[in-house]
Amino acid sequence: MRYLSTRGQAPPRDFEGVLLAGLAEDGGLFVPEAWPELSAGEWRALRGLPYAELAARLIHRFTGNTLSLEALRAMAEGAYGGFGHPAVAPLVQLDHRRFVLELFHGPTLAFKDMALQLLGRLFDQVLERRGERITIVGATSGDTGSAAIEACRDRAAVDIVILHPLGRTSEVQRRQMTTVLSPNVRNIAIEGDFDTCQDLVKAMFNDAPFRAEMRLAAVNSINWARIAAQIPYYAAAALALGAPDRPVAFSVPTGNFGNVLAAWAVRRMGLPVARLIVGSNRNDILARFLAANDMSARPVEPSLSPSMDIQVSSNFERLLFELLGRDGAATAAAMRRFRAEGRMPVPDAAWREATALFRGFTLDDEGTLAEIRRLWERAGYLADPHTAIGTAAARALAPEDPAIPVVAAATAHPAKFPEAVERATGRRPPLPPRLADLYEREERFEVLPPDLGRIETAVRSHARRNRAA
Repeated sequence: MRYLSTRGQAPPRDFEGVLLAGLAEDGGLFVPEAWPELSAGEWRALRGLPYAELAARLIHRFTGNTLSLEALRAMAEGAYGGFGHPAVAPLVQLDHRRFVLELFHGPTLAFKDMALQLLGRLFDQVLERRGERITIVGATSGDTGSAAIEACRDRAAVDIVILHPLGRTSEVQRRQMTTVLSPNVRNIAIEGDFDTCQDLVKAMFNDAPFRAEMRLAAVNSINWARIAAQIPYYAAAALALGAPDRPVAFSVPTGNFGNVLAAWAVRRMGLPVARLIVGSNRNDILARFLAANDMSARPVEPSLSPSMDIQVSSNFERLLFELLGRDGAATAAAMRRFRAEGRMPVPDAAWREATALFRGFTLDDEGTLAEIRRLWERAGYLADPHTAIGTAAARALAPEDPAIPVVAAATAHPAKFPEAVERATGRRPPLPPRLADLYEREERFEVLPPDLGRIETAVRSHARRNRAA
């Protein structure tokens, strides 16, 4: 299995090389040279497997010879063995055809744990064999940071620096990052929004001397391994509901497009996915694109669903590459224009192809509160704001065929957003016992302006201190 850059100028890599590189040298994102496809019989044979076994078997399709199935099985069992639900990613039925896929039973109560708990173990395996050390830099709109820190804290061969937008995460999200005092962890609050943080991370990767000096690696969904590790939970849900002999639809609240891209990948691998619904808040660039081919960036506006407060959806580049017939030059040109002008020209034929499968949905804060209240009153289900956008989208844009079940991704535990949930329902969801003292823990972070030189200096000093130790 080899991987290509979406912009066509970086040399191909194997899975191990993609894991450590994150972003390609030409600024593109890595994608499989050829997508693995499973027959209907092969999919049926995966029904009923424990989640860790299913994950190992599917991810092995992307690792080629770099990792054995046995090694992946051991890592998956370690990654998911401590989750708070024995099913790891359980399905909960809301009505006759709608379900939620709960992805928040990991250590930081968000769907990012599903991939990052495995990613931390992948880094350990590869770095130990190579005798190397890396510096991870990442940007977070709320959940990636805490999940990445939890996966990488105290690991001997990894230093990690996470950038988050100052004042634009929930208090629980911030504290889950800033109360981890492990010496290999550093948190930086950036005076700006998530897109500013993401741009700084990409700039560090595009600074070739700095990238080589620090041996930079990525945990954001620009890293292909993140997407690969998210594919199994969509497969698990589809198989549980009758696939490959019954089509399913997925509704995914998303800002950076990585989570819904994993659902698209399941379809690309042979499962019958009838529709993919993209849920957005007021930062609705993806919904505008799907409705009217309007991929134009606007200022980011804070909302009750901060993990989706994004206007530059970096993982859309992977889908764009496929829509443009895997033309790296055309993809690179579109991305350059988007950066220069704030608007991406997508050919009408490519846009129509996207809208044949994807639908976009937008919900403002008041609508989000109303959906949280509706779920509680009608189904006794307590949802966080992101999940509520997904369930509202699932109701509004379900396929016309009533026999097709619709699965909404429940991406965060309601206790991560207690103010919004209490405002909607009158109930304040408590944190699980393992996090009950979160508000009393010491915090450690620094505030910096969005200055690349100062950020690189901070990363360099952190990594050098740990390497000297």
